[in-house]
Amino acid sequence: MSLVVAVVGPTATGKSDLALDLAQALGGEVVNTDALQLYRGMDVGTAKLAPDERRGVPHHLLDVLDPRDEASVADYQTRARGVLADLASRGVRAVAVGGSGLYVRALLDRMEFPGTDPDVRAALEARAEAEGPRALHAELAALDPVAAESIGPRNARRVVRALEVIELTGRPYSANLPRHEYEVPAVQIGLDCDRAALDERIERRVARMWDDGLLAEVRALSAHGLGRTASRAVGYAQALAEIAGALDGAQARAETAAGTRRLARKQMGWFGRDPRVHWLDARDPDLVARALDVVAQADEGRLAAPDPAARVRRTLGS
Repeated sequence: MSLVVAVVGPTATGKSDLALDLAQALGGEVVNTDALQLYRGMDVGTAKLAPDERRGVPHHLLDVLDPRDEASVADYQTRARGVLADLASRGVRAVAVGGSGLYVRALLDRMEFPGTDPDVRAALEARAEAEGPRALHAELAALDPVAAESIGPRNARRVVRALEVIELTGRPYSANLPRHEYEVPAVQIGLDCDRAALDERIERRVARMWDDGLLAEVRALSAHGLGRTASRAVGYAQALAEIAGALDGAQARAETAAGTRRLARKQMGWFGRDPRVHWLDARDPDLVARALDVVAQADEGRLAAPDPAARVRRTLGS
Protein backbone atom coordinates (compact mmCIF):
# COMPACT_ATOMS: atom_id res chain seq x y z
CA MET A 1 0.00 0.00 0.00
CA SER A 2 1.49 3.37 -1.04
CA LEU A 3 1.63 6.22 1.43
CA VAL A 4 -1.44 8.43 1.61
CA VAL A 5 -0.49 12.00 0.72
CA ALA A 6 -2.37 14.46 2.94
CA VAL A 7 -2.42 18.17 2.08
CA VAL A 8 -3.27 20.17 5.21
CA GLY A 9 -3.14 23.69 6.58
CA PRO A 10 -5.30 26.77 7.02
CA THR A 11 -8.08 27.85 4.73
CA ALA A 12 -7.33 29.92 1.61
CA THR A 13 -3.79 28.59 1.15
CA GLY A 14 -4.54 26.70 -2.08
CA LYS A 15 -4.78 23.15 -0.73
CA SER A 16 -7.33 21.99 -3.33
CA ASP A 17 -5.18 23.12 -6.25
CA LEU A 18 -2.06 21.45 -4.85
CA ALA A 19 -3.98 18.24 -4.21
CA LEU A 20 -5.13 18.21 -7.82
CA ASP A 21 -1.57 18.79 -9.06
CA LEU A 22 -0.28 15.95 -6.90
CA ALA A 23 -3.09 13.58 -7.86
CA GLN A 24 -2.42 14.18 -11.54
CA ALA A 25 1.33 13.73 -11.13
CA LEU A 26 0.97 10.60 -8.99
CA GLY A 27 -1.96 8.99 -10.81
CA GLY A 28 -4.01 9.41 -7.66
CA GLU A 29 -7.55 10.25 -6.59
CA VAL A 30 -8.64 12.92 -4.10
CA VAL A 31 -10.22 12.13 -0.71
CA ASN A 32 -11.98 15.02 1.02
CA THR A 33 -11.10 15.81 4.65
CA ASP A 34 -13.14 19.03 4.93
CA ALA A 35 -16.17 18.54 7.19
CA LEU A 36 -18.34 21.11 5.40
CA GLN A 37 -17.59 19.82 1.91
CA LEU A 38 -19.31 16.58 2.92
CA TYR A 39 -22.61 18.45 2.55
CA ARG A 40 -24.61 18.49 -0.68
CA GLY A 41 -25.34 21.97 -1.96
CA MET A 42 -22.82 23.71 0.26
CA ASP A 43 -20.54 24.66 -2.58
CA VAL A 44 -19.90 28.40 -2.85
CA GLY A 45 -19.39 28.94 0.88
CA THR A 46 -16.97 26.02 1.23
CA ALA A 47 -14.92 26.78 -1.92
CA LYS A 48 -15.76 23.30 -3.16
CA LEU A 49 -14.33 22.63 -6.61
CA ALA A 50 -17.07 22.27 -9.22
CA PRO A 51 -16.99 19.03 -11.25
CA ASP A 52 -15.58 20.86 -14.29
CA GLU A 53 -12.74 22.24 -12.13
CA ARG A 54 -11.52 18.83 -11.00
CA ARG A 55 -9.48 18.14 -14.17
CA GLY A 56 -11.01 14.71 -14.52
CA VAL A 57 -9.54 13.56 -11.20
CA PRO A 58 -12.04 11.45 -9.20
CA HIS A 59 -13.01 12.99 -5.86
CA HIS A 60 -14.36 11.01 -2.91
CA LEU A 61 -16.51 12.04 0.07
CA LEU A 62 -17.93 15.19 -1.42
CA ASP A 63 -21.71 15.73 -1.27
CA VAL A 64 -22.43 12.68 0.89
CA LEU A 65 -24.51 14.36 3.62
CA ASP A 66 -27.79 16.28 3.64
CA PRO A 67 -27.36 19.81 5.07
CA ARG A 68 -29.96 18.96 7.71
CA ASP A 69 -27.72 16.19 9.06
CA GLU A 70 -25.03 16.52 11.71
CA ALA A 71 -21.59 15.41 10.59
CA SER A 72 -20.06 12.58 12.64
CA VAL A 73 -16.30 12.04 12.80
CA ALA A 74 -16.88 8.36 13.59
CA ASP A 75 -19.10 7.94 10.53
CA TYR A 76 -16.56 9.82 8.43
CA GLN A 77 -13.77 7.52 9.58
CA THR A 78 -15.74 4.44 8.52
CA ARG A 79 -16.54 5.90 5.10
CA ALA A 80 -13.06 7.26 4.52
CA ARG A 81 -11.23 4.09 5.54
CA GLY A 82 -13.49 2.24 3.09
CA VAL A 83 -12.43 4.63 0.32
CA LEU A 84 -8.76 4.10 1.16
CA ALA A 85 -9.23 0.33 1.06
CA ASP A 86 -10.87 0.59 -2.36
CA LEU A 87 -8.09 2.78 -3.73
CA ALA A 88 -5.43 0.45 -2.34
CA SER A 89 -7.13 -2.55 -3.95
CA ARG A 90 -6.90 -0.77 -7.29
CA GLY A 91 -3.31 0.35 -6.76
CA VAL A 92 -4.33 4.02 -6.77
CA ARG A 93 -2.64 6.66 -4.62
CA ALA A 94 -4.93 8.55 -2.22
CA VAL A 95 -4.40 12.30 -1.98
CA ALA A 96 -6.34 13.57 1.04
CA VAL A 97 -7.07 17.28 1.28
CA GLY A 98 -8.90 19.53 3.72
CA GLY A 99 -8.56 21.79 6.72
CA SER A 100 -10.70 19.91 9.27
CA GLY A 101 -7.97 18.69 11.59
CA LEU A 102 -10.04 16.12 13.46
CA TYR A 103 -11.15 14.55 10.19
CA VAL A 104 -7.57 14.32 8.96
CA ARG A 105 -6.64 12.58 12.21
CA ALA A 106 -9.65 10.26 11.98
CA LEU A 107 -8.55 9.27 8.49
CA LEU A 108 -4.90 8.68 9.27
CA ASP A 109 -4.40 8.08 12.97
CA ARG A 110 -5.22 5.53 15.64
CA MET A 111 -8.47 6.99 16.96
CA GLU A 112 -11.37 5.31 18.72
CA PHE A 113 -14.91 6.59 19.21
CA PRO A 114 -16.81 5.68 22.41
CA GLY A 115 -20.56 5.14 22.09
CA THR A 116 -23.30 7.61 22.91
CA ASP A 117 -26.39 7.66 25.13
CA PRO A 118 -29.27 9.93 24.06
CA ASP A 119 -30.53 10.38 27.62
CA VAL A 120 -27.14 11.32 29.02
CA ARG A 121 -26.51 13.64 26.08
CA ALA A 122 -29.91 15.33 26.45
CA ALA A 123 -29.40 15.91 30.17
CA LEU A 124 -25.99 17.48 29.60
CA GLU A 125 -27.30 19.65 26.76
CA ALA A 126 -30.13 20.85 29.02
CA ARG A 127 -27.58 21.76 31.68
CA ALA A 128 -25.44 23.60 29.14
CA GLU A 129 -28.49 25.62 28.13
CA ALA A 130 -29.51 26.37 31.71
CA GLU A 131 -26.11 26.86 33.35
CA GLY A 132 -24.03 27.95 30.39
CA PRO A 133 -21.12 26.08 28.75
CA ARG A 134 -18.52 27.61 31.08
CA ALA A 135 -20.07 25.87 34.08
CA LEU A 136 -19.82 22.52 32.32
CA HIS A 137 -16.29 23.35 31.19
CA ALA A 138 -15.31 23.96 34.83
CA GLU A 139 -16.72 20.54 35.68
CA LEU A 140 -14.73 19.00 32.84
CA ALA A 141 -11.58 20.74 34.10
CA ALA A 142 -12.06 19.09 37.47
CA LEU A 143 -12.64 15.64 35.97
CA ASP A 144 -10.19 15.75 33.06
CA PRO A 145 -7.82 18.75 32.95
CA VAL A 146 -6.12 17.52 29.77
CA ALA A 147 -9.42 17.43 27.88
CA ALA A 148 -10.49 20.79 29.27
CA GLU A 149 -7.26 22.37 28.07
CA SER A 150 -7.84 21.08 24.52
CA ILE A 151 -11.52 22.12 24.40
CA GLY A 152 -12.40 25.79 24.72
CA PRO A 153 -15.13 26.81 27.21
CA ARG A 154 -17.27 28.22 24.38
CA ASN A 155 -17.35 24.91 22.50
CA ALA A 156 -20.48 23.61 24.23
CA ARG A 157 -20.91 20.69 21.85
CA ARG A 158 -17.47 19.21 22.55
CA VAL A 159 -17.69 19.90 26.28
CA VAL A 160 -20.98 18.00 26.41
CA ARG A 161 -19.46 15.15 24.42
CA ALA A 162 -16.45 14.95 26.75
CA LEU A 163 -18.64 14.78 29.85
CA GLU A 164 -20.87 12.19 28.16
CA VAL A 165 -17.89 9.94 27.42
CA ILE A 166 -16.58 10.29 30.98
CA GLU A 167 -19.97 9.33 32.41
CA LEU A 168 -20.40 6.37 30.05
CA THR A 169 -16.89 4.93 30.22
CA GLY A 170 -15.65 5.99 33.64
CA ARG A 171 -12.42 7.00 31.93
CA PRO A 172 -11.00 10.44 31.08
CA TYR A 173 -12.15 11.77 27.73
CA SER A 174 -8.53 12.58 26.94
CA ALA A 175 -7.78 8.84 26.93
CA ASN A 176 -9.69 8.72 23.63
CA LEU A 177 -8.10 11.77 22.04
CA PRO A 178 -6.00 11.06 18.95
CA ARG A 179 -2.27 10.71 19.30
CA HIS A 180 0.31 11.52 16.68
CA GLU A 181 0.49 7.88 15.63
CA TYR A 182 -0.33 6.77 12.11
CA GLU A 183 -2.65 3.83 11.65
CA VAL A 184 -2.63 4.53 7.91
CA PRO A 185 0.88 5.08 6.46
CA ALA A 186 1.00 8.67 5.25
CA VAL A 187 3.01 11.79 4.55
CA GLN A 188 1.50 15.16 5.45
CA ILE A 189 2.32 18.32 3.51
CA GLY A 190 1.27 21.57 5.16
CA LEU A 191 0.75 24.82 3.28
CA ASP A 192 2.01 27.82 5.21
CA CYS A 193 1.48 31.47 4.33
CA ASP A 194 2.57 34.83 5.68
CA ARG A 195 -0.21 36.19 7.91
CA ALA A 196 -0.71 39.42 5.94
CA ALA A 197 -0.80 37.53 2.64
CA LEU A 198 -3.23 34.99 4.07
CA ASP A 199 -5.53 37.74 5.33
CA GLU A 200 -5.54 39.25 1.85
CA ARG A 201 -6.39 35.88 0.32
CA ILE A 202 -9.25 35.51 2.80
CA GLU A 203 -10.65 38.93 1.89
CA ARG A 204 -10.62 37.97 -1.79
CA ARG A 205 -12.24 34.63 -1.07
CA VAL A 206 -15.08 36.23 0.90
CA ALA A 207 -15.72 38.77 -1.84
CA ARG A 208 -15.79 35.95 -4.39
CA MET A 209 -18.28 33.98 -2.27
CA TRP A 210 -20.80 36.81 -2.41
CA ASP A 211 -20.07 37.51 -6.09
CA ASP A 212 -20.56 33.82 -6.94
CA GLY A 213 -23.99 33.67 -5.33
CA LEU A 214 -23.62 32.63 -1.71
CA LEU A 215 -26.90 34.32 -0.77
CA ALA A 216 -28.79 32.43 -3.47
CA GLU A 217 -27.16 29.19 -2.33
CA VAL A 218 -28.15 29.80 1.29
CA ARG A 219 -31.73 30.72 0.35
CA ALA A 220 -32.06 27.46 -1.58
CA LEU A 221 -30.57 25.41 1.26
CA SER A 222 -32.63 27.06 4.00
CA ALA A 223 -35.84 26.36 2.08
CA HIS A 224 -35.27 22.67 2.87
CA GLY A 225 -33.82 23.23 6.34
CA LEU A 226 -30.28 23.50 7.66
CA GLY A 227 -28.87 21.54 10.58
CA ARG A 228 -26.89 23.11 13.39
CA THR A 229 -23.49 22.46 11.83
CA ALA A 230 -24.44 23.87 8.42
CA SER A 231 -26.28 26.90 9.76
CA ARG A 232 -23.42 27.90 12.08
CA ALA A 233 -20.63 27.50 9.54
CA VAL A 234 -18.59 30.62 8.79
CA GLY A 235 -20.16 32.40 5.84
CA TYR A 236 -23.45 30.52 6.08
CA ALA A 237 -24.34 32.01 9.48
CA GLN A 238 -23.58 35.51 8.20
CA ALA A 239 -25.48 34.96 4.95
CA LEU A 240 -28.50 33.77 6.94
CA ALA A 241 -28.26 36.90 9.07
CA GLU A 242 -28.12 39.11 5.98
CA ILE A 243 -31.14 37.37 4.47
CA ALA A 244 -33.02 37.85 7.76
CA GLY A 245 -32.10 41.55 7.81
CA ALA A 246 -29.98 41.27 10.95
CA LEU A 247 -26.83 42.29 9.02
CA ASP A 248 -26.36 44.39 5.92
CA GLY A 249 -24.18 43.14 3.08
CA ALA A 250 -21.02 44.92 4.21
CA GLN A 251 -21.42 43.69 7.79
CA ALA A 252 -22.02 40.11 6.66
CA ARG A 253 -18.89 40.12 4.52
CA ALA A 254 -16.79 41.75 7.25
CA GLU A 255 -17.96 39.25 9.88
CA THR A 256 -17.32 36.36 7.49
CA ALA A 257 -13.78 37.59 6.82
CA ALA A 258 -13.14 37.99 10.56
CA GLY A 259 -14.53 34.52 11.28
CA THR A 260 -12.44 33.01 8.50
CA ARG A 261 -9.29 34.65 9.88
CA ARG A 262 -10.03 33.16 13.30
CA LEU A 263 -10.60 29.76 11.67
CA ALA A 264 -7.29 29.99 9.82
CA ARG A 265 -5.41 30.76 13.06
CA LYS A 266 -7.11 27.82 14.76
CA GLN A 267 -6.22 25.51 11.87
CA MET A 268 -2.60 26.63 11.93
CA GLY A 269 -2.46 25.98 15.66
CA TRP A 270 -3.95 22.50 15.22
CA PHE A 271 -1.72 21.40 12.36
CA GLY A 272 1.27 23.29 13.76
CA ARG A 273 1.21 21.07 16.83
CA ASP A 274 1.54 17.94 14.69
CA PRO A 275 5.29 17.14 14.51
CA ARG A 276 4.83 15.03 11.38
CA VAL A 277 3.70 17.81 9.02
CA HIS A 278 6.22 18.94 6.39
CA TRP A 279 5.56 22.64 5.74
CA LEU A 280 5.91 24.40 2.41
CA ASP A 281 5.34 28.02 1.43
CA ALA A 282 1.98 28.30 -0.32
CA ARG A 283 3.38 31.12 -2.50
CA ASP A 284 6.49 29.24 -3.66
CA PRO A 285 6.52 29.20 -7.49
CA ASP A 286 8.08 25.73 -7.30
CA LEU A 287 5.49 24.46 -4.82
CA VAL A 288 4.37 21.43 -6.83
CA ALA A 289 7.94 20.28 -7.48
CA ARG A 290 8.84 20.69 -3.81
CA ALA A 291 5.75 18.79 -2.72
CA LEU A 292 6.51 15.96 -5.13
CA ASP A 293 10.05 15.82 -3.75
CA VAL A 294 8.66 15.43 -0.22
CA VAL A 295 6.47 12.56 -1.44
CA ALA A 296 9.39 10.91 -3.26
CA GLN A 297 11.62 11.11 -0.19
CA ALA A 298 8.84 9.69 1.99
CA ASP A 299 8.25 6.84 -0.46
CA GLU A 300 11.95 6.01 -0.38
CA GLY A 301 12.15 6.20 3.42
CA ARG A 302 14.66 9.03 3.45
CA LEU A 303 12.47 11.95 4.50
CA ALA A 304 13.97 13.81 7.47
CA ALA A 305 11.74 14.83 10.38
CA PRO A 306 10.35 18.37 10.19
CA ASP A 307 12.16 21.19 12.00
CA PRO A 308 10.70 21.44 15.56
CA ALA A 309 11.54 25.16 15.78
CA ALA A 310 9.45 25.90 12.69
CA ARG A 311 6.58 23.92 14.21
CA VAL A 312 6.69 26.06 17.37
CA ARG A 313 6.50 29.25 15.31
CA ARG A 314 3.45 27.99 13.46
CA THR A 315 1.75 26.83 16.65
CA LEU A 316 2.02 30.40 17.89
CA GLY A 317 0.38 31.62 14.70
CA SER A 318 3.37 33.54 13.42
